Amino acid sequence: MTDGGELARAAERLLEGRHGRLGAAALRAALVDLYEFWLGRAATAAGVDTADPGVALVAVGGLGRRELVPCSDLDLVLVHNGNPGVAEIADALWYPLWDAKVGLDHSVRTPGEAVKVAAEDLRTAMGLLDARHLAGDAALTGRLAAAAREQWRRTARKRLGELADAVRLRWRRSGEIAQSAEPDLKHGRGGLRDFAVLEALAAAQLTARPGEELLAARALLLDVRTELRRELRRERDVLAAPEAERVAAELGFGDRFSLARKLSGAGRAIAYAVDVALRSTVEQPKPRFGRRPARTPLAEGVVLHGNEVSLARDVVPARDPALLLRVAAASARAGKPIAHGTLKTLAESAPELRAPWPPDALDALVDLLGAGEGLVDAVETLDRTGLWARLFPEWGAVRDLPPRSPVHAWTVDRHLVRACVEAAKLTTTVARPDLLLIGALLHDIGKGRDADHSELGAAISAQVAARLGLSEKDAATVSAMVRHHLLLPHTATRRDIGDPATVSRVVKTLENDGLLIELLHALTKADSLATGPGVWTDWKARLLAELVSGCEEALRGKGFPDPGPMDEHQRELVAEAVTSGRGEVRISAHGKVVTVLLAVPARAELLAPAAGVLALNSLEVHSASLRAHNGGRAGLFTASPKFGSLPDVTLLREQFARAVAGTLPLTQRLAAKERDYGGTAPVAEPKVLWFDDETSGSDTVVLELRATDRIGLLFRIAGALRRCEAEVRWAKVATLGGAVVDSFAITPRAGRIDPEWRAEVARAVLAASS
Repeated sequence: MTDGGELARAAERLLEGRHGRLGAAALRAALVDLYEFWLGRAATAAGVDTADPGVALVAVGGLGRRELVPCSDLDLVLVHNGNPGVAEIADALWYPLWDAKVGLDHSVRTPGEAVKVAAEDLRTAMGLLDARHLAGDAALTGRLAAAAREQWRRTARKRLGELADAVRLRWRRSGEIAQSAEPDLKHGRGGLRDFAVLEALAAAQLTARPGEELLAARALLLDVRTELRRELRRERDVLAAPEAERVAAELGFGDRFSLARKLSGAGRAIAYAVDVALRSTVEQPKPRFGRRPARTPLAEGVVLHGNEVSLARDVVPARDPALLLRVAAASARAGKPIAHGTLKTLAESAPELRAPWPPDALDALVDLLGAGEGLVDAVETLDRTGLWARLFPEWGAVRDLPPRSPVHAWTVDRHLVRACVEAAKLTTTVARPDLLLIGALLHDIGKGRDADHSELGAAISAQVAARLGLSEKDAATVSAMVRHHLLLPHTATRRDIGDPATVSRVVKTLENDGLLIELLHALTKADSLATGPGVWTDWKARLLAELVSGCEEALRGKGFPDPGPMDEHQRELVAEAVTSGRGEVRISAHGKVVTVLLAVPARAELLAPAAGVLALNSLEVHSASLRAHNGGRAGLFTASPKFGSLPDVTLLREQFARAVAGTLPLTQRLAAKERDYGGTAPVAEPKVLWFDDETSGSDTVVLELRATDRIGLLFRIAGALRRCEAEVRWAKVATLGGAVVDSFAITPRAGRIDPEWRAEVARAVLAASS
């Protein structure tokens, strides 16, 4: 049988299963046998076996690997030793295939030419690793295969950068298999091409050979690809919903959703293995001779070691329940992977976070959730190593859970993570960014069970929120967010929002809670953006804004309670500062959390020196309040070390006194500190809001800043207010994970409050926050 048409008809009979339907693996084996038999006969007829000097027909690609799927091109190389008649042999082989419309990727080369092309073309180099003899001079095939493998082992390390770039370009074009509604089985991240990368790295002896989990993942991908092409009778590797149902039935899955869940798990296994392989072989910089990679502190007990996030040398994981979350948050914010050794140590030694979580663990979680795009890889890493399930056992019900609606582009677990990414961009639009991020993480946690996912999710999220250490009131707010996360979009798009009764029903349903309405507005946008293209539209945004505006008008405006009078200790320290004429400090520690009380005489600056000195000593401010009393002012700051130990009290007192006196160059010192330790770009745009001050009279207004936290932010804000001649009557500062919500009651030192002055102050504060 050397007629190409007969070959095509025989292949079609195999697909039709006229003599019994073959399983996916058996079909691939039958196709390999069929094409090998035909090519062997065709090669003999073309004179491959009798050619002098030698000629060999070599298979690469799917045929070379013995995993030929239906409707695949044949990848063939006709190898020769300078045979003058090789062109005629090639024509005799190729033309019958072309006439039969069999896809063909072919070349005619000497071993030296093939190896030279491989040295210049990465795809050829990797393809020749699968070279397998079909017909002709077997020794010639062996020579080519050996030379190609030897060259790859010798040069692969130098080509790793090129390989990594090609892999990431393919990922950008094809998306990923894991958690995708329509995965590209071959080219997508975690697909068959990625498995070939793992095998190529193993062939170069740079990584270990793929283990059983990865081999099982490849087998599933191959089976699905085989059935997809058998179903369509054409070359296609993207599994859409209509074909997925039939493929699932053929492979013995209950439905396409069960298949999608298995595919997602397989894709994640391969993608994670490729990430680790590329990181260990490509991305970890080699230290200069005699030097070790730099270790830059990122958080308490966490450093950047080379290009990986690692544990500090002296850290004891078993004594630090929040360490795992700080590592993940540092990785997400820096956009750097967690070192394999660090993951292993955390998996073996990290203690269980018992309910309720300690405050530093909750802060680290919020910091992680607000990190932006880096959150996706951080959660994936923790999930692949079993660490995410320790934090959220409820995650198992939504892991790799495929969406039921075609508008969803992701599995439920990836959608929840993507919702947090989008919510991070909106943290400056709400007064409680921490609750927005936690609500985004949990809003669909009730899916995957036989119940209304909003109602069940509300109950689950209430339990999770309590376990995280949220107050009873905050836990109730998170639960209400989950229970009502569809209320605003459904009302805005399906009801008459111009009808006062519609607004009244929404306000009543949400129990007149203005904060909940604000949070649901932001969550709706984040949820829509994380669902898929075209779900969040200008029309939907306008309707939602009109509905929320109506609800806000039905509620009372925001008021700021008086921060309260000073206690006895604060008054005593103010008296000392007035008497000494200099800045005074008292500090008390409760574990890693410190309370710092600072006081100055009335005419001295308080906020900027206090904020600057605390930042200079790597103290991260969690809350602060400023008040005046009897010729002086005091500030009460709650803080903890971002890394390292608590500062020396004597040094802190000396620095604060110098800062108040103006002899400590805080601006330059903080700028140098930020350069040394680096800073991440803000995830959300800073926002300034104005409110009437109900505690200080008509000559004072409240400026509320919502921004992403960074080194020395409070110091820069204080400087901006000072430059605008804005006197701070009182201040309330709150740091919630990676975001701040700071309120300042201010009044002009000269002149009056007018729109021009407000605009000047807002511009200065926003510039200092960016």
